[in-house]
Amino acid sequence: MDKIASWFPSSILRPESLSFSKENKLYETKYFTQTLDHFNYQPQSYKTFQQRYLINSKHWGGAQKKSPIFVYTGNEGNIEWFAQNTGFMFETAPQFKALLVFIEHRYYGKSIPYGGLKKVAYSNSTTLGYLSSTQALADYASLIINLKKNLTAEDSPVIVLGGSYGGMLAAWFRLKYPHVALGALASSAPILNFEDIVSSYSFNNIITQDFKSASENCYKVIKGSWSQLEKTTKQKGGLELLRKSFRICKNYINVDYLEGWLQTAYVYTAMTDYPTPSNFLNPLPAYPVKQMCKAIDDPTTGNNTFAKLYGAANIYYNYSGTATCNDLADNSDPHDLGGWQWQACTEMILPTDGNNEESIFPVSRENYTDRARYCNYAYGVEPRPNWITTEFGGHVSIIVKSNDIKRVLRRFGSNIIFFNGLRDPWSGGGVLKSISKSLIAIVAKDGAHHVDLRFSDKDDPEWLKDIRKKEIKIITKWLKEYYQDLSM
Repeated sequence: MDKIASWFPSSILRPESLSFSKENKLYETKYFTQTLDHFNYQPQSYKTFQQRYLINSKHWGGAQKKSPIFVYTGNEGNIEWFAQNTGFMFETAPQFKALLVFIEHRYYGKSIPYGGLKKVAYSNSTTLGYLSSTQALADYASLIINLKKNLTAEDSPVIVLGGSYGGMLAAWFRLKYPHVALGALASSAPILNFEDIVSSYSFNNIITQDFKSASENCYKVIKGSWSQLEKTTKQKGGLELLRKSFRICKNYINVDYLEGWLQTAYVYTAMTDYPTPSNFLNPLPAYPVKQMCKAIDDPTTGNNTFAKLYGAANIYYNYSGTATCNDLADNSDPHDLGGWQWQACTEMILPTDGNNEESIFPVSRENYTDRARYCNYAYGVEPRPNWITTEFGGHVSIIVKSNDIKRVLRRFGSNIIFFNGLRDPWSGGGVLKSISKSLIAIVAKDGAHHVDLRFSDKDDPEWLKDIRKKEIKIITKWLKEYYQDLSM
């Protein structure tokens, strides 16, 4: 049985090696003895594990000056990966005299319970049962409080930051632990992408518009290719033709996997359609969607649809030019992302599979039944699609569904920046309008997935520079108000 679709980074990523040689310059690695179960008092709940965190004190003003602490709420992967792609924190640390802390999410990277043995921790639903967003948030609170105590920095204000799932965690952390975090920068955080708060078609509709805006012909070629792939498969020698056309390695060829391989390229390229070259998911050029469409529109390929698609896919999978063939059976996991499948089977039920008639992908409807069937097969569990909205807010009345969470946030939330780039498919589930004076939405028409948190580049457009200035100004205001309250 195939895995469920999951567009937060998956194991199909094959990026170039990360620059771990930077470790001594960017951060120091430390470990914290963390509680396995924060919400149970049975004897087994007192078990612990070693949680990794990265720390940079180069520019910190110190506890005596009550200088701030910036904490990255780790995502579904190796924390070093996110630290090396969150330049905003390193670049603003001198200005704020901030201590930087990147906390790794439990069950990812090297923060594995059960003695660090992944095979044991991932072995069944009993051991995986401690992998949840609520446990992760409690981890962050426990670690931050302990760290501040050890540094005698109890009065140092904490700002939490995160992108994607980490951005969701940052926003939720501020809501759940306001006594620990003064504020949050939640970048590309689709906190509304649950139940039917937003349309299940929004994710793929945005990808469709991304490619359409780059080239109408490009959009039409991709849209029409799915039926051509299916038709070719049914012909004699069709699979071998597809293997040659897409340079598929000799070990495995299957049309469903090929279609998934192509769809993944389009989805992740739309997510990371950055204005400068990147190496976050895979090595990519600036504006990779345009580059994909340029390959599809290349007149030298004539009417050969498969040659066009191969040229486009090559932008995502082989821009560095080092791959000799494409392996559809590759299950490597270079960023330790494997735990996300469990989260997508339990509480992180993000409906994104809807495709209408205009979609660049084949027409389809969100199918919860298929997800539930897979999750029962893989883990013996039933997903809980209503839990996130119960825990963090969502539908609280039957009448005005889409505005319920916003009304609740206006009543009890404060000090959160929600950034979204409208070229990012996840922006469909993001907060796109400011809710109050301190719940601020910043929207970039040409922005992609947490582009604001990336390391700055000399070729960054003015709109991106302005967004970062806005975020810095807002955080400065929070800190100023905090210090004023402290002195009263």
